[in-house]
Amino acid sequence: MITLGIIGIVAAMTLPALIQNYRNQVVETRLKKFYTIFNQALQMAEAEYGDKKDWYIDALGVDLDEEGNPIYETSDIDKWFSKYLSQFIVLKKKIDTSGRVLYYLSDGTAFQAGSVGNPSLRDLYFYPGNPDKCQGENFDKLRGVCVFNFEYYPVSKNLLWKYHYNKGIEPAKYNWGGSLDDLFNDAERGCANNHSGVYCTALIQYNGWKIPKDYPRKVRY
Repeated sequence: MITLGIIGIVAAMTLPALIQNYRNQVVETRLKKFYTIFNQALQMAEAEYGDKKDWYIDALGVDLDEEGNPIYETSDIDKWFSKYLSQFIVLKKKIDTSGRVLYYLSDGTAFQAGSVGNPSLRDLYFYPGNPDKCQGENFDKLRGVCVFNFEYYPVSKNLLWKYHYNKGIEPAKYNWGGSLDDLFNDAERGCANNHSGVYCTALIQYNGWKIPKDYPRKVRY
Protein backbone atom coordinates (compact mmCIF):
# COMPACT_ATOMS: atom_id res chain seq x y z
CA MET A 1 0.00 0.00 0.00
CA ILE A 2 2.86 2.36 0.84
CA THR A 3 4.45 1.62 -2.55
CA LEU A 4 1.20 2.30 -4.36
CA GLY A 5 0.83 5.56 -2.43
CA ILE A 6 4.31 6.66 -3.43
CA ILE A 7 3.63 5.81 -7.07
CA GLY A 8 0.43 7.85 -6.93
CA ILE A 9 2.22 10.84 -5.44
CA VAL A 10 4.98 10.68 -8.06
CA ALA A 11 2.40 10.41 -10.85
CA ALA A 12 0.49 13.38 -9.48
CA MET A 13 3.72 15.39 -9.43
CA THR A 14 4.99 14.40 -12.89
CA LEU A 15 1.75 14.35 -14.90
CA PRO A 16 1.21 18.16 -14.89
CA ALA A 17 4.82 18.63 -16.01
CA LEU A 18 4.37 16.13 -18.83
CA ILE A 19 1.17 17.87 -19.95
CA GLN A 20 2.86 21.28 -19.90
CA ASN A 21 5.87 19.94 -21.81
CA TYR A 22 3.52 18.63 -24.50
CA ARG A 23 1.73 21.99 -24.68
CA ASN A 24 5.11 23.69 -25.03
CA GLN A 25 6.06 21.46 -27.93
CA VAL A 26 2.78 22.07 -29.73
CA VAL A 27 3.01 25.85 -29.32
CA GLU A 28 6.68 25.91 -30.38
CA THR A 29 5.91 23.95 -33.53
CA ARG A 30 2.91 26.06 -34.46
CA LEU A 31 4.70 29.37 -33.83
CA LYS A 32 7.60 28.41 -36.09
CA LYS A 33 5.23 27.03 -38.73
CA PHE A 34 3.17 30.23 -38.79
CA TYR A 35 6.31 32.36 -39.05
CA THR A 36 7.62 30.20 -41.90
CA ILE A 37 4.49 29.88 -44.02
CA PHE A 38 3.53 33.55 -43.68
CA ASN A 39 6.98 34.68 -44.78
CA GLN A 40 6.99 32.15 -47.61
CA ALA A 41 3.67 33.61 -48.75
CA LEU A 42 5.16 37.11 -48.66
CA GLN A 43 8.12 35.94 -50.74
CA MET A 44 5.82 34.41 -53.33
CA ALA A 45 3.76 37.61 -53.39
CA GLU A 46 6.96 39.63 -53.92
CA ALA A 47 7.82 37.45 -56.90
CA GLU A 48 4.48 38.45 -58.43
CA TYR A 49 4.03 42.04 -57.23
CA GLY A 50 7.55 43.31 -56.57
CA ASP A 51 9.18 44.72 -53.44
CA LYS A 52 6.83 44.33 -50.44
CA LYS A 53 7.63 47.87 -49.30
CA ASP A 54 5.90 49.16 -52.44
CA TRP A 55 2.58 47.47 -51.72
CA TYR A 56 2.48 47.58 -47.92
CA ILE A 57 -0.30 49.74 -46.47
CA ASP A 58 -1.01 50.49 -42.81
CA ALA A 59 -4.54 49.31 -43.44
CA LEU A 60 -7.70 50.24 -41.60
CA GLY A 61 -10.71 48.21 -40.56
CA VAL A 62 -14.18 47.46 -41.83
CA ASP A 63 -17.17 49.68 -42.62
CA LEU A 64 -20.36 49.13 -40.64
CA ASP A 65 -23.98 49.11 -41.75
CA GLU A 66 -26.75 51.15 -40.07
CA GLU A 67 -27.19 48.47 -37.40
CA GLY A 68 -23.50 48.36 -36.55
CA ASN A 69 -22.77 45.09 -38.31
CA PRO A 70 -19.57 44.64 -40.32
CA ILE A 71 -19.91 44.94 -44.09
CA TYR A 72 -17.78 42.25 -45.66
CA GLU A 73 -15.35 43.18 -48.44
CA THR A 74 -15.02 46.75 -47.06
CA SER A 75 -12.05 46.13 -44.76
CA ASP A 76 -8.82 47.53 -46.18
CA ILE A 77 -6.95 44.85 -44.24
CA ASP A 78 -9.08 42.14 -45.79
CA LYS A 79 -8.70 43.61 -49.28
CA TRP A 80 -4.93 43.58 -48.81
CA PHE A 81 -4.85 39.95 -47.67
CA SER A 82 -7.26 38.90 -50.41
CA LYS A 83 -5.12 40.49 -53.10
CA TYR A 84 -1.63 39.58 -51.95
CA LEU A 85 -1.78 36.49 -49.77
CA SER A 86 -5.06 34.58 -50.14
CA GLN A 87 -3.72 32.48 -53.02
CA PHE A 88 -0.75 31.39 -50.93
CA ILE A 89 -2.40 30.73 -47.55
CA VAL A 90 -5.66 28.82 -47.08
CA LEU A 91 -7.91 31.13 -45.11
CA LYS A 92 -11.39 31.55 -43.79
CA LYS A 93 -12.20 34.75 -41.98
CA LYS A 94 -14.37 36.51 -39.43
CA ILE A 95 -14.66 40.29 -39.12
CA ASP A 96 -15.99 41.89 -35.96
CA THR A 97 -17.54 45.30 -35.45
CA SER A 98 -14.28 46.84 -34.26
CA GLY A 99 -12.80 46.20 -37.69
CA ARG A 100 -10.53 43.37 -36.61
CA VAL A 101 -10.14 40.56 -39.10
CA LEU A 102 -9.59 37.05 -37.75
CA TYR A 103 -8.19 34.53 -40.22
CA TYR A 104 -8.41 30.78 -39.60
CA LEU A 105 -5.71 28.62 -41.15
CA SER A 106 -6.09 25.06 -42.37
CA ASP A 107 -4.25 23.56 -39.37
CA GLY A 108 -6.71 24.96 -36.82
CA THR A 109 -4.60 27.96 -35.81
CA ALA A 110 -5.62 31.57 -36.43
CA PHE A 111 -4.25 35.07 -36.60
CA GLN A 112 -5.79 38.48 -36.16
CA ALA A 113 -4.91 41.77 -37.80
CA GLY A 114 -5.06 44.61 -35.30
CA SER A 115 -6.50 44.89 -31.81
CA VAL A 116 -9.71 46.25 -30.34
CA GLY A 117 -10.12 49.85 -31.44
CA ASN A 118 -6.96 49.66 -33.54
CA PRO A 119 -7.48 47.58 -36.68
CA SER A 120 -4.09 47.60 -38.39
CA LEU A 121 -2.06 45.45 -40.73
CA ARG A 122 1.02 46.30 -38.66
CA ASP A 123 0.00 44.32 -35.56
CA LEU A 124 -0.58 40.60 -35.96
CA TYR A 125 -1.72 38.30 -33.17
CA PHE A 126 -1.21 34.56 -33.63
CA TYR A 127 -3.39 31.99 -31.85
CA PRO A 128 -1.84 28.49 -31.78
CA GLY A 129 -5.31 27.10 -31.05
CA ASN A 130 -8.94 28.15 -31.06
CA PRO A 131 -9.00 31.93 -30.45
CA ASP A 132 -12.38 31.61 -28.72
CA LYS A 133 -10.54 29.85 -25.87
CA CYS A 134 -8.20 32.81 -25.52
CA GLN A 135 -10.55 35.67 -24.78
CA GLY A 136 -12.38 37.25 -21.89
CA GLU A 137 -9.38 37.82 -19.64
CA ASN A 138 -6.77 40.55 -19.17
CA PHE A 139 -5.05 40.59 -22.56
CA ASP A 140 -1.63 41.28 -21.01
CA LYS A 141 -1.99 37.99 -19.12
CA LEU A 142 -2.86 36.13 -22.33
CA ARG A 143 0.09 37.35 -24.39
CA GLY A 144 2.75 34.70 -24.48
CA VAL A 145 0.23 32.17 -23.19
CA CYS A 146 -2.35 31.56 -25.92
CA VAL A 147 -1.82 34.60 -28.17
CA PHE A 148 1.52 35.77 -29.53
CA ASN A 149 2.58 39.14 -30.94
CA PHE A 150 4.06 39.54 -34.41
CA GLU A 151 4.65 42.72 -36.41
CA TYR A 152 4.66 43.36 -40.14
CA TYR A 153 6.04 46.82 -40.83
CA PRO A 154 8.69 46.68 -43.57
CA VAL A 155 8.60 50.37 -44.52
CA SER A 156 9.85 52.38 -41.53
CA LYS A 157 13.53 53.31 -41.27
CA ASN A 158 12.99 54.70 -37.77
CA LEU A 159 15.50 53.06 -35.41
CA LEU A 160 12.66 51.96 -33.14
CA TRP A 161 11.56 49.64 -35.99
CA LYS A 162 15.06 48.48 -36.99
CA TYR A 163 14.25 44.80 -36.43
CA HIS A 164 11.27 45.07 -38.79
CA TYR A 165 12.48 47.29 -41.61
CA ASN A 166 12.51 45.45 -44.97
CA LYS A 167 11.50 42.21 -43.22
CA GLY A 168 8.48 39.96 -43.45
CA ILE A 169 6.59 39.23 -40.27
CA GLU A 170 8.76 39.08 -37.17
CA PRO A 171 8.02 38.58 -33.48
CA ALA A 172 7.26 42.00 -32.05
CA LYS A 173 10.59 43.76 -31.39
CA TYR A 174 9.57 47.41 -31.58
CA ASN A 175 12.02 49.46 -29.48
CA TRP A 176 13.88 46.32 -28.35
CA GLY A 177 17.32 47.16 -26.97
CA GLY A 178 18.81 43.91 -28.27
CA SER A 179 19.45 42.11 -24.97
CA LEU A 180 17.94 38.95 -23.56
CA ASP A 181 17.23 40.79 -20.32
CA ASP A 182 15.07 43.30 -22.21
CA LEU A 183 12.96 40.46 -23.62
CA PHE A 184 12.17 39.41 -20.05
CA ASN A 185 12.15 42.68 -18.17
CA ASP A 186 11.45 45.64 -20.46
CA ALA A 187 9.09 47.77 -18.39
CA GLU A 188 6.50 48.13 -21.13
CA ARG A 189 6.82 45.01 -23.28
CA GLY A 190 8.78 42.38 -21.35
CA CYS A 191 7.64 38.77 -21.03
CA ALA A 192 7.88 38.67 -17.23
CA ASN A 193 4.52 38.11 -15.56
CA ASN A 194 4.29 41.68 -14.28
CA HIS A 195 4.72 43.12 -17.79
CA SER A 196 2.60 43.12 -20.96
CA GLY A 197 4.12 40.04 -22.64
CA VAL A 198 4.57 41.68 -26.06
CA TYR A 199 8.15 40.37 -26.29
CA CYS A 200 7.27 36.76 -25.40
CA THR A 201 7.25 35.65 -29.04
CA ALA A 202 10.66 37.24 -29.59
CA LEU A 203 11.96 35.48 -26.49
CA ILE A 204 10.93 32.10 -27.89
CA GLN A 205 12.49 32.93 -31.28
CA TYR A 206 15.67 34.09 -29.50
CA ASN A 207 15.88 30.60 -27.96
CA GLY A 208 15.67 28.88 -31.36
CA TRP A 209 11.86 28.67 -31.36
CA LYS A 210 12.02 26.69 -28.11
CA ILE A 211 10.29 27.84 -24.93
CA PRO A 212 13.08 28.53 -22.43
CA LYS A 213 13.20 26.61 -19.16
CA ASP A 214 12.85 29.90 -17.30
CA TYR A 215 9.93 31.06 -19.45
CA PRO A 216 7.67 32.95 -17.01
CA ARG A 217 4.28 31.95 -18.45
CA LYS A 218 2.46 28.65 -19.01
CA VAL A 219 1.48 28.36 -22.65
CA ARG A 220 -1.72 26.75 -23.85
CA TYR A 221 -3.71 26.49 -27.05
